[in-house]
Amino acid sequence: MASGRASGRRAPDTESSIQRVQMDGLAVMKMVKHSHEEAVGNMEVAQGALLGLVVEGCLEITNCFPFPKHNDDTMDEEEYQLAMMRRLRRVNVDHFHVGWYQSADVGNFLSLPLLESQYHYQTSIEESVVVIYDTQKTARGFLALKAYRLTPQAIAMYKESDFTPEALRTLKVGYETLFAEVPVAVRNSQLTGILLSELGELVPEEQGARFLDLGTASVLEAQLRSLMERVDELNQEAIKFNRHQQQVVRQQQDKHRYLMKRAQENAARLAKDEPPLPEEDPSKLFRPIPVPHRLNPMIVSGQISAYSQHVSQFCSQALAKLYITQALQGAKEGAAAP
Repeated sequence: MASGRASGRRAPDTESSIQRVQMDGLAVMKMVKHSHEEAVGNMEVAQGALLGLVVEGCLEITNCFPFPKHNDDTMDEEEYQLAMMRRLRRVNVDHFHVGWYQSADVGNFLSLPLLESQYHYQTSIEESVVVIYDTQKTARGFLALKAYRLTPQAIAMYKESDFTPEALRTLKVGYETLFAEVPVAVRNSQLTGILLSELGELVPEEQGARFLDLGTASVLEAQLRSLMERVDELNQEAIKFNRHQQQVVRQQQDKHRYLMKRAQENAARLAKDEPPLPEEDPSKLFRPIPVPHRLNPMIVSGQISAYSQHVSQFCSQALAKLYITQALQGAKEGAAAP
């Protein structure tokens, strides 16, 4: 996963004023290229650093570079990032570290390592974001770029390192308030726009038509399968929590019976003019049952919510494709008619 020791400027732990994220087309293309190369190599995820600056509430991402692979022991990850930023500074390229990116497969990105990495980034570089790029959806013609930041409640939760139900209730943290999505826009210079227009004319017709591919069943099936897996995982977590509640109730009943029995024995001893039994601390006999942490179920719930949103968005976009192709087919039949 991304390095927990983000290299960059130290910033105060306050709520961010970033309202949107603007990415240069070059940074997007480098991120897309790296993500698809790692996907071909059967790697789980592709990760890298984002470089840019903040301008009037807008985080402008102008460059990026990939993190070293885990099997490469030639240089520490933090040293590698610092060396890359020094080299970029020498060639007069934006070198300020403003976050990191990670590839995802059919919307599967929310995990405990991602939360921990973003927490370390955001407490070291206050304006940092994590950009999620979905390779499978983009391959079907839907550019999937989303930027996220931890909410102040989630940061406070990690600082306390207390994931019990009472602590989460006090901080008002739920799966809906773990992350805050920041709008993302892609910007190209005029010269880049001209170049893309010329390149678009050079793309073969059969290659350009693949973005109108209506075969979305594979992506949708993968999302639904992953959604069912997460629902099963959440069900297992609910069973664990229900079992803990049953143990607590059983322990309270045993404690009540124990106190009642001692009270009866003391009453009987007093009736016989005998001294009562010595006082005992019931907490030593009935130790508190540890409460299971609720962070993992909250992450699973957030992933289920993300899957549901992705499925809804993907289906609406697929319907738009159907209407477009229907109009094109009608125009084609009208032109072919005598």
